[in-house]
Amino acid sequence: MPIPYPIDTQRHSAAHLMAAAVHRLFPSAKFGVGPVVENGFYYDIDIGRAFTPENVKQIADAMKDILKENPAFERQEMPIDEAIQLFERMGQPYKVELLNDLKTKGTTKLSEEESGDIDPTNIHTVSVYKTGDFTDLCRGPHVGHASDIGAWKLWKVSGAYWRGNQNNPQMQRIYGLCFETPQALAAFERMLEEAEKRDHRKLGAELDLFAFSPLVGSGLPLFTPRGVLLRNLLTDFVWELMKPYGYERVWIPHLAKSELYKTSGHWDKFEDDLFHVSSKKSDEEFVLKPMNCPHHAQIYASRPRSYRDLPLRYSEVTTVYRDENTGQLQGLSRVRSITQDDAHVFCMADQVQTEVMGMYRIIEAFYGVFRMPLRVRLSVRDPGHPEKYLGGDESWQKAEAALANVMKQAGVSVEIGEGEAAFYGPKLDFVAKDAIGREWQLATIQADFNQPERFGLEYAADDGSKRRPVMVHRAILGSVERFLGILIEHYAGAFPVWLAPTQVLVIPVAERHLAFAETLAAELSAQGIRASADRSNESVGKKIRSAEKQKIPYMLVVGDKEAAGEPLTLRIRGKEEQEAVEKQAFADRVKEETKGRIET
Repeated sequence: MPIPYPIDTQRHSAAHLMAAAVHRLFPSAKFGVGPVVENGFYYDIDIGRAFTPENVKQIADAMKDILKENPAFERQEMPIDEAIQLFERMGQPYKVELLNDLKTKGTTKLSEEESGDIDPTNIHTVSVYKTGDFTDLCRGPHVGHASDIGAWKLWKVSGAYWRGNQNNPQMQRIYGLCFETPQALAAFERMLEEAEKRDHRKLGAELDLFAFSPLVGSGLPLFTPRGVLLRNLLTDFVWELMKPYGYERVWIPHLAKSELYKTSGHWDKFEDDLFHVSSKKSDEEFVLKPMNCPHHAQIYASRPRSYRDLPLRYSEVTTVYRDENTGQLQGLSRVRSITQDDAHVFCMADQVQTEVMGMYRIIEAFYGVFRMPLRVRLSVRDPGHPEKYLGGDESWQKAEAALANVMKQAGVSVEIGEGEAAFYGPKLDFVAKDAIGREWQLATIQADFNQPERFGLEYAADDGSKRRPVMVHRAILGSVERFLGILIEHYAGAFPVWLAPTQVLVIPVAERHLAFAETLAAELSAQGIRASADRSNESVGKKIRSAEKQKIPYMLVVGDKEAAGEPLTLRIRGKEEQEAVEKQAFADRVKEETKGRIET
């Protein structure tokens, strides 16, 4: 039995199979790039209009026809000038543009996701692949024959600007799914169906957690009292975990002079993502802060430091701003105002491992409460492109070794993410798995030898010499907005008692029981329980259904017997059976579940 090809190779080949089908149906189609993405592939295609659902079905049918023919994926190398002439004759201007960039600049300057079709290290020759009567520019690799591709399905279509630039033509991006087996594909489709039910944008509106306003702007969410409560519960939990490790809170403004980010090195990397702020009263150039670390570095630099002062651990929950493309904004998953539970530790080199271990213990405890398993990636430099990173080899090697040693001491295996490091240092990325099996990169720990150098940060060592501190960046949630969106979907909006905005709803059977219901809710609230009474003029059945739709954990239904002092009637979210409970025993139960963050 032949060994199957790697799944990414199969997905890449599926993208070419789809392109071949489009070429067969639409001979004048112009092709952009067709990379592998998580769970499948896509191809950017220009046919001068949008693809209809019927077109997508026709493309899938054409793919099946080509599969029956089972063409080989034939590789050919040719001089770059010859390839330019070939694609000019074929009427493929996007491929010609890529080849000309490759020839003149040595790179296509596409994002990593979209640069998979060209090898920028070879500017003399390129490779093309022929699949039946379709020829494409591609570095490969591919499967041997079309029949070597696993189970696939065309998924969705969206608009995409060529090379991500809104000044360029808009193309049609056709996404497909591809897995090794039909069973794996079916399992993923079931997960997609479940994810659709859990969509945080839909649940967030139904549960009155956040809203968007066209007058405020895209990607700028507005959080309701219920949503703010959730945010505060999450960040308070992080602070509770951090405080024993000696963190202190700081505060910084939301804008700064551009010079701050030019000094830090962020300007050259993120200039296109900055919101620029002008003033009629000053010639100074300001930006809304895209990150917090340079500000925290200035707090460190505000006074002389000694080795006796270190480590200094600064913590802050604050919002940064990134000028994301409108088409990339999505609910809380991709926003322009990003609240970070940010912390920066300034320490001596021999303190790095201890500090990182403490950070790891915080992350481990936090995600353990949500029952979200973690895997860890050590993100290091791309050795082929050292120009992308600040700092010398020695600093990078020290930082990478320090992070790896901490995980080894903790008994945690790590995978290596080559080329995934931040431009200023290596990092540990923590990937959490949610209730339906999706993975999300959330928490991060980043070692940084470069910003202390660029800002000239110093401390007086025990021998009187001046030395550079190490700066360690750390975020637990990553982005409060994104984590909250993930958490809504993780729980399908049915938050555990400690997180539920309303923990207990007291439901009066009739109007005459409302006063008792309000008194009971007030008594529970006085004990720190988030309780309220249903004041609506609806039937008790409708009140219960409404509470269930709001996913409230506990409902106390009160009528004549309860008002007369008999045990309370308790309904628990998701259960048909009712319980009889004593008031104080029930209150103690809720308080214990809240204090212990018990997931019931």
